[in-house]
Amino acid sequence: MRSSVNTLLHLYVGIILAGFFFLPAVAEARQEVGVWIPWWADEAGVESALDNIRDIDIIYPFVYEVEGLGDIKNRVDFDDDHWDDLLDEAEDRRVEVIPTIAWFDGEAIHSVLSDNDLREDHIDDIVRLVKRNDFDGINIDYESKLAETIDYFSEFLEELEDELGRDELTCTIEARTPPESRFRAVPAEIEYANDYRAINRHCDWVEIMAYDQQRADIKLNNERRGVPYNPVADIDWAEKVVEFALDDFDEDKVMLGVATYGRAWDVTVAPEWYKDYDLVATLNQPRILELADKYDSPIGRTDGGEAVITYFPDDSPWQIFNALPTPDDTPKGFEAAAKALLVATYAGIEIPVRMITWSDAKAIEEKVELAEDYGLKGVAVFKVDGEEDQKMWKLF
Repeated sequence: MRSSVNTLLHLYVGIILAGFFFLPAVAEARQEVGVWIPWWADEAGVESALDNIRDIDIIYPFVYEVEGLGDIKNRVDFDDDHWDDLLDEAEDRRVEVIPTIAWFDGEAIHSVLSDNDLREDHIDDIVRLVKRNDFDGINIDYESKLAETIDYFSEFLEELEDELGRDELTCTIEARTPPESRFRAVPAEIEYANDYRAINRHCDWVEIMAYDQQRADIKLNNERRGVPYNPVADIDWAEKVVEFALDDFDEDKVMLGVATYGRAWDVTVAPEWYKDYDLVATLNQPRILELADKYDSPIGRTDGGEAVITYFPDDSPWQIFNALPTPDDTPKGFEAAAKALLVATYAGIEIPVRMITWSDAKAIEEKVELAEDYGLKGVAVFKVDGEEDQKMWKLF
């Protein structure tokens, strides 16, 4: 009897110990979720983040922008009640707050980072900003840099990393389409403005802006040519971007950027093909759904995983083609485009049609799964402003 009791006791203890050792490993494998809150919709963005704070690991206030030769401007007031509430809740829940500093002037970036004194002053300003506000770190988003700035930017990150100490340094970087998918004839040398390997050394992690793909991938442009194609982020393109980036980055240092918005394009439909794309607007899901309802446009799904509609807008004289039957085998969402192509081909003319493609919860779900499949640190959502597809939050 005593032997049986001892055996059961040992088994029980073994189960407890197994749980002790294995549960932390499972917890560490959880994908992290970061969200950018933009300054132009900060109140709504803060409200949405507060409502979903349990699903968020990192908050990126997208509020700082560099002007001139290094002057950092804050576009919000962190003393406002909504920010005060969010920052208190983030502290209570141990959600990291890491604001973004954005800079879009390539010439000015080069002037500052290539000058030792100006670079040092700029770094001091950033470190003081982090310390003064008790942030958990800083996110650097310096875009439109010149190729000649590449080494200076790496030096800047190395020095900033040292000065920040234990505070986090993260870098938002461009999504690189693999050369064989970007060029018809791959150049012998491709100039980049970011040294991925240096960034991997100096930044605690990176956020890859895997959106605004548009016509960047000539292989996918060809594969998807049967319908209008100008995506925010095709899932196949996003996977190419990840695989290419992981040649230089540690997978657990990569946050995959995902979008919550869409683009409206006027597509020039020529005989037998969809010829040109002119940007009309950047739109969020609520407005897109209003347009789908207004024009009675069925919402479809592209081969790249995004939601899509096509229609003839109010000021289009081509609305009469709505009365035409939809050609057989037309994918849902492309009805108006297919009718425009039918008439353009028959009459030998060019016809404009409106297309909207956007990143809804379903499209985001595929990106989340992609991040999981590749063992990435997580996903970084651009942007949270109260108009993101609310079903998105169930994914996290």
